Amino acid sequence: MSFGEHVIHLNDGREMPLLGLGVYKATDNEELKQAISSAVSWGYRLIDTASFYKNEEGVGKGIQALNIPRKDLFVTTKIWNTAQRIGDIEDSFNRSLERLALDYVDLYLIHWPVPGCFGNTWKAMERLQDQGKVKSIGVSNFSIQDLELLKTVSDVIPAVNQVEFHPLFNHPELKSYCEENGIALQAYAPLARGAYLKSPLMIEIGKSHQKSPAQVGLRWLVQQGIAVIPKSIHEERLAENSQIFDFVLSDEEMAAITAMDVQQRVAGVPEDMVPYIV
Repeated sequence: MSFGEHVIHLNDGREMPLLGLGVYKATDNEELKQAISSAVSWGYRLIDTASFYKNEEGVGKGIQALNIPRKDLFVTTKIWNTAQRIGDIEDSFNRSLERLALDYVDLYLIHWPVPGCFGNTWKAMERLQDQGKVKSIGVSNFSIQDLELLKTVSDVIPAVNQVEFHPLFNHPELKSYCEENGIALQAYAPLARGAYLKSPLMIEIGKSHQKSPAQVGLRWLVQQGIAVIPKSIHEERLAENSQIFDFVLSDEEMAAITAMDVQQRVAGVPEDMVPYIV
């Protein structure tokens, strides 16, 4: 297994590509198939889905249509809150695997830290990993407090914590904690759904590197060792988002982008998690 030079080395000895394709809200099978094919042609090797997205079947069909070995792809999916609450972890996972038409997934994530449930969910995920159905296990939307709670029920440290992370919504304390504990960070909504693309600062920095504000924002993340999964189904955007490894931001540019932080969350929090997520 090798995904080239642009990877994160996970704490379980595996590699994860720094760049991936997010497919949230993409539900048309033909559209998905085309997006996955285009993404792979531009060098993407990671595809990120979830049971909640209702598109695992389409993702599976898109993967089947590719002409590359399964081992050269990194496929992520996630378990939803409802399945956690009723303790339906293994069956829920098996349904995801069936929809994806795969023998295993590379990364299985707890989508949200459902209080009183995620410890048991994690133990079930450990069993799935032991069975070889999952290569790596991790979490999503976990705070430092959630990660500390997880330590009280298991010695297995998550390989990945996938969180909303972009220039307008930084997590310096969480980043430090994850680095200290060997947890890879992966950013969803890394383009803040367009919220910083017209920023004069991002435009100015982009011009100095002959890059777009989107490319600058993604570069700011990967230059910190944070993986990114920008969502797009458009060929030109897929191409643009992939061109982030041929330039380097200066320390001053990195600091200026970091200073844009206003704790602006652009992704929604599920209604059943609102009371628990700050």
